[in-house]
Amino acid sequence: MKRGNIIVIGAGPAGLSAGFYSAYYNFSTMIFEENILGGEAAEIPFLDNYPGCDKKITGKELTDKMVQQCKETGGKIHQFEKVVELDFKGKQKFVKTEKFKYSAESVIIASGTHPKVLEVPGKKQFQGRGVSYCAVCDGAFFKNKRVVIVGEDSRAAEVAIYLSDIASITKLVCQKDKLSSEKILIDSLEKHNIEIIKGMELKEIKGELNVKSVVLSGKETESTKEIETDGVFFQLEGIPNSQLVGESGIKMDDNGYIMVDKKNTTNINNVYAVGDVTDCSVKLVSTAVSQAAVAVMDILEHNNKSF
Repeated sequence: MKRGNIIVIGAGPAGLSAGFYSAYYNFSTMIFEENILGGEAAEIPFLDNYPGCDKKITGKELTDKMVQQCKETGGKIHQFEKVVELDFKGKQKFVKTEKFKYSAESVIIASGTHPKVLEVPGKKQFQGRGVSYCAVCDGAFFKNKRVVIVGEDSRAAEVAIYLSDIASITKLVCQKDKLSSEKILIDSLEKHNIEIIKGMELKEIKGELNVKSVVLSGKETESTKEIETDGVFFQLEGIPNSQLVGESGIKMDDNGYIMVDKKNTTNINNVYAVGDVTDCSVKLVSTAVSQAAVAVMDILEHNNKSF
């Protein structure tokens, strides 16, 4: 068994920040990430609302800097090592992965969210042939082509703006009656001549070898319309990665988000949660980073370490 002072689960902005601060204050720190470093934030096309950034920086650029900083301070990142079991019953906390079993005095959960997927006809058939979830990864394949983004918030707006500089025609399908986004992004959508189709649901993705069109249905009128397109980018609200956490006794709200107090502590002593997986209503990179700092400061205080 491998031991440390703090275990961090997840390596998005919240987890990397928790790892950095923990290592910076001389805690033996292990960070576990089952997928890519940076999490969903690494796929953000641009960030123009992050403090200290005087130009548009991509999510990948920012999270790469966080990874480097975390490593330089001594945080041990275990990439592609999936956590499969948690045991928070005693004073010592145990985390089992697919490879080893680890223990620590404190655990910080920063497992983030994963994209919601619409199970509509054509989604699986055209995966990788016009259906995508990552604009940064696949945007170049749609140069001078038509694209449709399906989403309802700021991230969908950001992706639409990013793709509008690549594609010939960009449309944003908002399945709600109103796009939940900042005015600055909504104004930018208009400047980029992006059509926002509100109050219509995606019902089907059609094509032959590749995507050719999408079928939309009105939520109120039940009217349908078919739009020709070469690509469909899903950018729907996230679902918290808290399934494993729930089995450990940690309290969650009705939507599966981990409930935390103002110091980001859960209902279990020495177990914290930070970032998008928590019930914090503001889902920003800056709030994820601040939550991580607050959690580590609380661990410092309980360990009687000086700042």
